[in-house]
Amino acid sequence: MITKLSDQEIQTRMAQLGTILGETWKLKDSKLHISIKFPDFVSAFTFMTTTAFYAEKLNHHPEWSNVYNRVDINLSTHDAGGITELDFKLAELITISAGNC
Repeated sequence: MITKLSDQEIQTRMAQLGTILGETWKLKDSKLHISIKFPDFVSAFTFMTTTAFYAEKLNHHPEWSNVYNRVDINLSTHDAGGITELDFKLAELITISAGNC
């Protein structure tokens, strides 16, 4: 079973996450959140496609939306009722993915 992280653990892990195109991960509605603006739609969609493969490998899927060149992402683990280490693993992979687009 996956365990929800404490507030202190979340703060510590958030400080370790990198930035994506100048944007940082934040807490929003008890979820890890980031809003990324890409140069264009193709870059945003390429990022989402790459990220989808990472999410599928982890069997952990983001709540996300895309409007033209912007991608909004929220991460939490529903089964645990909050943010877990799995969310941070996906956030790290998302950060790597964005750097490759």
